[in-house]
Amino acid sequence: GPRGLMPNPKVGTVTPDVAAAVKNAKAGQVQYRTDKGGIIHCSIGRASFAPEALKQNLEALIDALNKAKPASSKGVYLRKLSLSSTMGPGVRVDIASLNA
Repeated sequence: GPRGLMPNPKVGTVTPDVAAAVKNAKAGQVQYRTDKGGIIHCSIGRASFAPEALKQNLEALIDALNKAKPASSKGVYLRKLSLSSTMGPGVRVDIASLNA
């Protein structure tokens, strides 16, 4: 559908290799998309996760986003980063502190 919620082979939700898809889903593979405003919404863990595990997941997401960056993209690719619970307020994260 127009909102991108239906299964689609392009994003890997329709596949002939069901066993591999189930294995990837159980291993924690997540999909991310941008909304109309260019904002990426993605889950990096649960509140029960250890802080170090959340940091590793966030770093893995940022690495994946940087690898997916188009070569024609100029300027700053990631401008702001904030974390929040499902219905909680967002907390700004300094991107430079993650790279250190």
